Amino acid sequence: MRLLIIFIAVPLIEIGLFIQIGGSIGIWPTLLIVLITAFAGTWLVRSQGTQTLVSIQDSFTNMSNPTEPLAHGAMILFAGALLLTPGFFTDAIGFLLLFRPVRKSLMNAAWARLKANNFTFSPERQHQPQDSDVLNGTFEELPPNDGPSKWTKD
Repeated sequence: MRLLIIFIAVPLIEIGLFIQIGGSIGIWPTLLIVLITAFAGTWLVRSQGTQTLVSIQDSFTNMSNPTEPLAHGAMILFAGALLLTPGFFTDAIGFLLLFRPVRKSLMNAAWARLKANNFTFSPERQHQPQDSDVLNGTFEELPPNDGPSKWTKD
């Protein structure tokens, strides 16, 4: 239901803003502002996306938790989609998402709502089977035998 309200409300807000701003400054300056915000937003998303990609690669290299850089990357991607969508309301939200403190506060709010029972990120820890039916062993490859296999019935 919330998604339906958002899909109805956002275009109505955008239409209202276009009418208000276009009536105040004219159609051509309004369209020029929309184009400038699209180009500026694309440039900002590209530069911040590159920085975030480097941060994600560093977290994988250092074997640290990549959750935060991945969340930043997802929000930057969403900001880019909003900035490419023509409109003043979506541009404002998109530009807000390009500020790291805004993204950080949104992540903190989301993490406060999420609960994890047991999560560890330790690359050194190896999985030990809990099942008593699992046996560890070694094997040796034998040269191929031309005769029938001893594991099958003749």
